[in-house]
Amino acid sequence: MGRQKRFGAWGSAAVLGATALVSAAVQAEENTDAGAASIGEMLTRGDLEMDLRYRFEYVDQDNFDDNAEASTLRTRVGFTTAAWKGLSLMAEVDNVTAIGDDDYNSTENGETGFPVVADPEGTDINQVWVKYAMDDASGVYGRQRIVHGNQRFVGGVAWRQNEQTYDGVRFQWSTDVLTVDYSYVYNVHRIFGPDDGAQPADWHGQNHFLRLNYSPWQGHSLVAFGYVLDIDPQSGYSDNLTRNNGSDTWGLEYAGKLGPVAARAAYAYQGDGGDSQLDYSANYYLLEGGMGLGPLTALLGYEVLGAGDGVGFKTPLATMHMFQGWADMFLTTPGDGIEDLYLTVSGAVGPVKLAGTWHEFEAEDGGADFGSELDLIATWPINPRLSLQLKYANFSSDDTSRYADTEKAWMTVQFKI
Repeated sequence: MGRQKRFGAWGSAAVLGATALVSAAVQAEENTDAGAASIGEMLTRGDLEMDLRYRFEYVDQDNFDDNAEASTLRTRVGFTTAAWKGLSLMAEVDNVTAIGDDDYNSTENGETGFPVVADPEGTDINQVWVKYAMDDASGVYGRQRIVHGNQRFVGGVAWRQNEQTYDGVRFQWSTDVLTVDYSYVYNVHRIFGPDDGAQPADWHGQNHFLRLNYSPWQGHSLVAFGYVLDIDPQSGYSDNLTRNNGSDTWGLEYAGKLGPVAARAAYAYQGDGGDSQLDYSANYYLLEGGMGLGPLTALLGYEVLGAGDGVGFKTPLATMHMFQGWADMFLTTPGDGIEDLYLTVSGAVGPVKLAGTWHEFEAEDGGADFGSELDLIATWPINPRLSLQLKYANFSSDDTSRYADTEKAWMTVQFKI
C-alpha cells in the first residue's frame, strides 16, 4: 500500500490538528502570559542557538581486517520564537561533515571494509514545528524531538551525530498527579539520513505512542505505555529493515525511592503488528536499584528482552546505545533473547564526572553465554558552553561465531552558543 494512501484519515487528522493549534492561538485573546505582545515580537524575542560537536571515534572489531577511525563535526543551528498567545515556532538544521579520510563505514559512504560508525555526512532539517501551549496542555505539529522516559522504547538517539526526530502531531495534558502524552507519527526521520544508504533514511507509516504517567505520591510514579508501530515496506530494502519492525507493545513501569534505594521496575508484552511479516510474541523485564555509597553511587540492574519463535523483542525507536553496552553489539535482539546483568559505579573528581559499568550477557532462552563488556566514561564541563568527554567500551565475546571481540573509544568536544 502506498505511503499517501496509508497516510489516509490519520494524515488528515494530523493536518486538522495543526490547523486547530493555529486557530486556537489566534483566538486566545485572554491569554495573559508574559509572552510576545505581537507577531513581530515573536521573532525579536526568539532564541537563536548554535551547537558544534566534534567527535573522533575508533573501532577495533575482530571480524574486520581494518580498524575504523571516524572524525566528524556536527553543526546545528536552530531558532525558536517567543510565544505569542500560546503559539510558538521552531526550526533547526544539522550538518554532519567528515574531517579527513573516510576510514569508516557510515552506512552511506560505501566503505564496507571498515566497521560501522553510523554518522553519514549531509545537511538536514532536524526539527521544524508549530506549538500551541496552555497552562495544562500543549500540542505540537511538525518534525520534532520525542523522548519518552529513559528512551528504552522511544528516543532521539542523540548520541549519534544525526539525531532521530519524528514527523507528526503530539498532544500532552497534565494535572497534579496525571500526565497524558499521545503522539501520532507518520514518519520517523532516522539517524541514517539524510540520504538512503545501507539503511533507509526514513520510516514512513502509521505509528501511535501513548504514555500515561500517574504520580499520586511524591517520589513515586507509575507509567502505563503503548506503542503501536506500523511501518511501510520500501523498495530496495528487505522486510527486516522496514515493515518487520512493526509491533504492538504494552507495558507498565514503576520508579520511586524505597528508603535509600532508587528503584525502577518495568514489564512489557510485545507482538507483531502492522504490516510485519513475522508472527511472534515476547516479553520485556527490568529490575534496577541504586544507592549512594559515600562519594560514589552504585546501580545494579537486570534487564531481559525475550524472544518468541526465533524473533527477539524489538525496540527500533529506542536510543539503543544507552542499553546493553556502548559497544552496540545487541542493537538487534538475538532470536534467543538476551539477559543483561550490570553494575554501574559513578562519582566525580572535582568537576569531572566519572562512571564505569560492567555487563554480563547471556541468552534468555537456553542461557548461552554471549560475553561481557566494560564501559568507562569521563565528562568534563569546562564551562557552561564547552565540554569534553572521553568514553571507552570493550566487549569480550564468549561466542565468536556470533559476536566478535570489539573495542571502541571516543573523544567528543562540544561547544554551544
